[in-house]
Amino acid sequence: MVMLAEERHSIILKILEEKKAVTVLELVQALDTSESTVRRDLTILHNKGRLYKVYGGATSIANNYSTGEEDMEAKRSISLNEKNLIAKKAASLITSHDFVYIDAGSTTLLMLDFLTETKATYITNGITHAARLSSRGFHSYIIGGELKSSTEAIVGPEAISGLQRYNFTKGFFGTNGISIKSGFSTPEPGEGAIKSAAIARCKKTYILADSNKFNRIYPVTFANLSVAAIITDVLTDRKYSDYTSIIEVNEEK
Repeated sequence: MVMLAEERHSIILKILEEKKAVTVLELVQALDTSESTVRRDLTILHNKGRLYKVYGGATSIANNYSTGEEDMEAKRSISLNEKNLIAKKAASLITSHDFVYIDAGSTTLLMLDFLTETKATYITNGITHAARLSSRGFHSYIIGGELKSSTEAIVGPEAISGLQRYNFTKGFFGTNGISIKSGFSTPEPGEGAIKSAAIARCKKTYILADSNKFNRIYPVTFANLSVAAIITDVLTDRKYSDYTSIIEVNEEK
C-alpha cells in the first residue's frame, strides 16, 4: 500500500523528534520509498519551517539552537580541510593597499597562512592573529580592550571605541551560526558587539563559514545576511542565495 505524503511527513517529524537528526538513507528504509521522494518530502517540510534540510538528510529545528561555544583549541580541529579551503579563498581576495579587518576566530586564523599581499594593512582583534601577522612581517595593528581568553579575542567598549577611527576596505569575519531567520549569530554579547561595530566600518564584508554553520542559531545576532558575502565549502540549502552572495570553494584536483 502506497503511503500518503501526509503520513510520510508525520513519520519523518516523529523520527526527528526522537533522534534530532536523520539521513536520507535512514528515511528511505523507514518509509519504504525512493530517495527522490524522501528528498522532496524534506524540501517541503523545510519550506514549511518544520525541519532543517541539510546535506544528506535533515535535523530538528530544536536541535539547531545552541548557547555554548568551544574554545579556540577545540575549534581548530573541527572541519579543518574545509576551513583551509575557505581561508585560502579569503586570502586571495586581498589586493594591494587594502585596509583589512580580520576578526578573531579559527577560520580567519588559518587565513593568515595564505596571505601574500605585503602592501595591505591588517587590523585584528585576535591576540593569536596579531602575533602571527607580526611574525610573518605584515604591516599590522591590534585593537585595544578586554581580552576574552576562551576565544583569544579583544572585546568590550574600549575595543568598539577604537574601531571608530578606521574605515576598512574589506573585513573578514567568523560566525557560529547562519540562519535565514536570525542572520549571523554568536553565543556571547561582547563578541557580537565587536563584530557588529567592525562590520559597520567595512566597505566589503565576508563571512568565513564551513557548511556546518548553516541553519544554526546562537543567542546574539550580529548582522543580517544581506550585509556580507559568505565564503563556504558547500552550500546545502540553496535558499541562502536569495539573501546574499555565496562564494563556494571546492577541493582542488
